[in-house]
Amino acid sequence: MTRRRTLGDERAAAGKSFSIPRQGSERGGKRLVLQSEKRSSRKQLLRELGHTTERTETLRSTEKGDLIRLNRFIANAGVCSRREADKFIAAGVVTVNGQVVTELGVKVSPDDEVRFDNRMLTPERKVYVLLNKPRDVVTTTDDPHADRTVMELVKGACEERIYPVGRLDKNTTGLLLLTNDGELSKKLTHPSHKVEKVYQVNLDKSVSVNDIQKIADGIELEDGFIAADGITFVEGQDKDTIGIEIHSGRNRIVRRLFESLGYRVKALDRVSYAGLTKKNLPRGKWRLLTPREVSYLRMK
Repeated sequence: MTRRRTLGDERAAAGKSFSIPRQGSERGGKRLVLQSEKRSSRKQLLRELGHTTERTETLRSTEKGDLIRLNRFIANAGVCSRREADKFIAAGVVTVNGQVVTELGVKVSPDDEVRFDNRMLTPERKVYVLLNKPRDVVTTTDDPHADRTVMELVKGACEERIYPVGRLDKNTTGLLLLTNDGELSKKLTHPSHKVEKVYQVNLDKSVSVNDIQKIADGIELEDGFIAADGITFVEGQDKDTIGIEIHSGRNRIVRRLFESLGYRVKALDRVSYAGLTKKNLPRGKWRLLTPREVSYLRMK
């Protein structure tokens, strides 16, 4: 039985090599590659034949803005923290669209089917909780040395894992937002967005008009210059009670401003945060934000 001659046999007999004709050359739209010329790579030949050379993605295509890291997706589903999720991914117990994923840093979309230990995970709904924090409560998700944390106060608010947006000192009272919306949290805490915060400050003595002006004009502290966005005496209160608006998120910034001028802060209460107020929210209580309030925060 005579074997059929192949393309390789023809090329070997001719002693020459040739490539798939290319489009767009100078002579008749085709070009031959002689033996002395550099041979096209497999990738180039496939491209000339109209085949894609890119690796087919196992994850479903989606808009770039919708992609999130797999460890964050798992954490948002309430399974564990991001760091713990990385360990589970590396152990091979996570699948995406039916395929085991062990590489860290992989991104997925909300439409991808993600399974943890063969249990399908669903992205969490976004939750926004506003707390009127009392004194002697620590702003942290976990502190074994703290008597009470803000997480204990909002324990019954939702099933999702939520986190404080910024922080309030243990002895500072007032508004604190907690959410699982990482994008909004980052936006509200980034200095470039200049989110306004209003505090009522009770001091150990009356404040002079001159010192009020100094804080308004700005003071040089050990970590840089800082000026209040607004400052005034509180109507109906003694001169030792001040209202101050400031967007800086630097640590203990309000206390340090007054301490730099010789005052001691007896009580500090955040009465407004990003336009949200304490109206109808008693100390130690929480409420869910309305859809309108959430939309307002996102437009900031």
